[in-house]
Amino acid sequence: MIRSHIVGSGSALPERCVSNAELAEKVDTSDDWIVERTGIRQRYIAGDHETTGSLATEAARKALADAGVEADEIGLIVLATATPDNTFPATATTVQNALGCNGGIAFDVQAVCSGFLYALATADSMLRTGMAQKALVIGAETFSRILDWEDRTTCVLFGDGAGAVVLEAREIADGFGGILSTKLHADGAHKELLYVDGGPSTTGEVGKLRMKGREVFRHAVVNLADVLTEVLANAGVAASEIDWVVPHQANSRILDATARKLGLDPARIVVTVGEHANTSAASVPLAFDVARKDGRIKEGDLVMFEAMGGGFTWGAALARL
Repeated sequence: MIRSHIVGSGSALPERCVSNAELAEKVDTSDDWIVERTGIRQRYIAGDHETTGSLATEAARKALADAGVEADEIGLIVLATATPDNTFPATATTVQNALGCNGGIAFDVQAVCSGFLYALATADSMLRTGMAQKALVIGAETFSRILDWEDRTTCVLFGDGAGAVVLEAREIADGFGGILSTKLHADGAHKELLYVDGGPSTTGEVGKLRMKGREVFRHAVVNLADVLTEVLANAGVAASEIDWVVPHQANSRILDATARKLGLDPARIVVTVGEHANTSAASVPLAFDVARKDGRIKEGDLVMFEAMGGGFTWGAALARL
């Protein structure tokens, strides 16, 4: 049996950190208002010299170093982003060239906040079928580029950043270890609840993010609980066996509500939304790297990843490290 194993992780944040207090100087909001409703205390905003590609490359380099893997060993790069450097080519090819591992497979995946889960499932499938031996799976965003900074209901929620993991295909005999199960979903009927009002084929412009927060919250709690249940059932694992849940960092209320719905121990949920805000496709790998580096997540742990984003898209993955 061939399974994909997570053998390293890395992350990157822009240089500039923006507190709620600083944001309140420009937007009609306050630290208390933001913290009470979202749990967010600060976010990182990319400067003119920082791009999705540069953040992704930094995170990828750190993940390779953590895994002890050379760039020329990477045969596949799947980069999840809704804010690419260019309409084309794929930002994954920019990362590939920067790392010096040209010639392998490199492409972007666009599933907004669920993007990393989509990228992870895609890379896992490709490794298990022999298309590559080692892969970089990256989530990277510069969401600050598509925010309406006059809309206090959305601009306070998001930040920029990148996270990456190195996957390696390994043959196992006992069924223990690696990515055990993944489930992905989408429902385009709810596009108008969370979207960007522009694009090359419609307005010819990038556009700005628009969201109906209450409706998104309601769908998120139901969809995430359902997909987590699916993954557990498929893997034959009980919720009580999970060591850590690494969720999409959208809103502390969504994290709390999902945990209650499934009876998960809140102490076992990795929460970084207060420090990073919502970094879309970057949030899951960024939170995972933080929890690995601070010693919470260890080798042998059973880890659940989950996310929901615009589209709607949602998914989850269960892995034994």
